[in-house]
This record gives sequence, C-alpha cells and structure tokens, in this order.
Amino acid sequence: MIIPCSLKRLGLVILLLGCGSAVQARGVDWQDSLRTAILAAVRSCADYASDILLDEEGRSRCDYDLLAGKWQPYEPAWHTGQIIYGLLEAYDLTRDTLYLVAAKRAGTWWIGLQIRDHPVLTGMLRAIHGAGINAIIFATVSDGTNGIFELSRMTGDRRYADVATEAGRWMMNHMYVPGERIFYDAVDPVTGEVQKARSPFWADKQVQVLTDLARPNNEGYLFLDMFRHTGDSSYLRIFVDLCEGLVQKQSPEGLWMEFTPNDRETGSFHPRFNLWYAESLMKGYEVTRRREFLDAAVQTLRWYTKYQRKDGTIFYDNFLNGRSVESSPSGSTVAFAGMLWLRLLELGVGEEFRGNIENSFSWVMQSRFSTNHPDPNLAGGVYNLRARAKKAGMRVVQRDLGTSFGLRFLAAYYRHKYPATQQDAK
Repeated sequence: MIIPCSLKRLGLVILLLGCGSAVQARGVDWQDSLRTAILAAVRSCADYASDILLDEEGRSRCDYDLLAGKWQPYEPAWHTGQIIYGLLEAYDLTRDTLYLVAAKRAGTWWIGLQIRDHPVLTGMLRAIHGAGINAIIFATVSDGTNGIFELSRMTGDRRYADVATEAGRWMMNHMYVPGERIFYDAVDPVTGEVQKARSPFWADKQVQVLTDLARPNNEGYLFLDMFRHTGDSSYLRIFVDLCEGLVQKQSPEGLWMEFTPNDRETGSFHPRFNLWYAESLMKGYEVTRRREFLDAAVQTLRWYTKYQRKDGTIFYDNFLNGRSVESSPSGSTVAFAGMLWLRLLELGVGEEFRGNIENSFSWVMQSRFSTNHPDPNLAGGVYNLRARAKKAGMRVVQRDLGTSFGLRFLAAYYRHKYPATQQDAK
C-alpha cells in the first residue's frame, strides 16, 4: 500500500486504514499473474463505479467528504461522462454487460439535461457548475462528451451523440470568438445570456479581460467527435482552429498559463487542465498529421515528468518553480498523464516516458481502497484525495475522478501490454 508521506503529516493515515491494492501480481508466472491482476483491478474499479459512484438516476455522486461521510455534487455532467467512458472501457475489455447497462443508465441521465423549451437555450445542456457558481459552463459539457460519443459508437444508439452535438452546435453559434479561437466560458441558465463582461470564476477580480472570460475549451475534443458523428466538415475546421490556437497560446513550459484555472500570478497550474489540451492536440495530430500538434503535446507531457514522484504520485497543487503541496495525491492526474504518455509512446515519440508510464501504472494498481474497506463509499476506488483547510475546519474529499480516469488508463495499459491476448479477457 502506498500512502504519501504528506498524508502522514496531516494525520490522515487513520482514515486510510484498510486501504491498499485489491490484488497483488505475484506467482511463478509473472506475466500471467500481472495480466490477471490488471483485469481484476479493472473489474474492481468498474464495480465501484457502477454500484457506488453512480446514483439511482445514473448521475455521478462526485465528491465524498471523508470527515462528514457525505457525497457532494460538483460539475456532475462532466464527471458522469467520464464515468461512462471508464465503464465502456471496462466493458470492452471484459464484456461484462453490467458495465454497459450502467453506462447506458448514466447516458440516459446525461441526455436528460438537454434544454427543450427555452426561447434561447433550446438544444443546450443544463450543465450547471455548482459549488457556488450558478452558471452553465462550457467545459462542464465538453469534459464529458467523449464518453457520450463513445456510448453512441458502442451501442449504435445515436441519441447520446445527437444530444451532445446539439449542445456543441449551440455553443459554437453563441459562445465562439472566431478571431481569437476561444469560447466564452459561462451562460446564465435563466436568461440564456452568454457572460461576456464578467466571469463567475473571477468574482473578486475587478478588471477582467477576454482571457478571463473565455478559453480554448478544447477539452474532450468535442468538435472532432461532432465531425465524426455527422460528417459536417465545419466542425472539423473548428477543431483544427482550436488546435492551432493551442499551439500559438502555449507557454514555454508547455502549459496554457493565461487561462483559468492556471494562474500566472501565483505560478500555480491545474493538474488536469493542461493534459486535456494535450490530449486534444494528439487527436489533432492523428486526424491531420500536423507535427506541430504532436510536438506541443510532447512539450506538455515532458513538463509533467518534473512533478511525478518516484513512487508515481502527482499532487493536485503544483507551481512553476517546481514546488508541490504534498497534501492531495491526484489519482486522476496520475492516470491521465500515464494514459497520454502511453499514447505518445504508441505514436512513436514517447520513448523517454517509459519510466513515467510504469510509475503511473504501479501507482494506480497499488493506490486503491481495498474492496473490503469498511466504508462502502470508498471500497474499490482509486485514491483521488483533496485535503484543504477551511475556516470551519479541515475538509478531506475523495473524488470519483481517480476511478474514472484510472479505468481508462488501466484498459489502455492492458491493450498495449497484451494486444494478442485481449480477446481472452472477454
């Protein structure tokens, strides 16, 4: 079992008693037992995702407050979309129909967010951010759409992708700033007005500029999926434009520091935000073969190697000067980075990342709550802990994202390592 030393300093070890790897790859035949261990880990995480992370309606429960013992919603639209993607990866690997059924239940909840009878917002998704931000946020839609499109592809049911496409079309028509190749972030859910003067993310910032209000918002490569779903080349042009803008706007570190939730003033950068953009650039390279897209993605992933510890840990709060706040091990970041390092290797430019891939794999395999954990709200999930000091006291949250991204990474790692035996897993 891996417990980051920072958690010991916080006195949280007692909360993690009973945690640990659900399985250990041991035995005479190392490769066979490792393969078995990976499949067991996938099943364990998928069981947890379908039985615990999704509520009765199919919506992600999002954040579990360890001290209060309660779930709290936080951008459930995109969290649900990522759980769907993880469950579909588990289904594709194992052919356990329970995972597909759970993914479809979640997809039905997601498309149920579509707004049908509003004079302005018809076709858009009621993807409210939450946590004090009462606005529909672009990324709250797009960060989950890759799972939604995958659900349509896997089931043959076009409804899921149709709803995602309608939402994307609404955002393209109302939120895009073509000359800047960025989208406004927020929409008033009552009036349908796009927030072009003040951003809800910067409530205390008196003077706001365009980059405070809008971002490239290429997370989830939404417009590429829209093109593949409809064949409409205008969506592909938007996607390629966004990729070109990302290359242009990338900072020397390989990040996008002018956009929230990165903060150039403090030197802090969000653990997943930049990875989302790197993933979209890889997709851009795959569809166009334009080397500048791939090179920009490599630059991002190379930067992240500076923040991965030898045991595989990547923390949530990181700074350009190399410092990390060692209180919140971010399993979703470990898994997401691992998945992208692996994809770069498969694209022929990731040899330097082999060690990072193995470190991420080892971390995800070992850094899971035991399936026998006494709290069923944790049992089987991948660590994604966020510890913060509040005025009311300490808040420690386990997030669903470690498990959803963990499933995607484990499935990708398995296919890479055992391509000839994938059918045997089904």
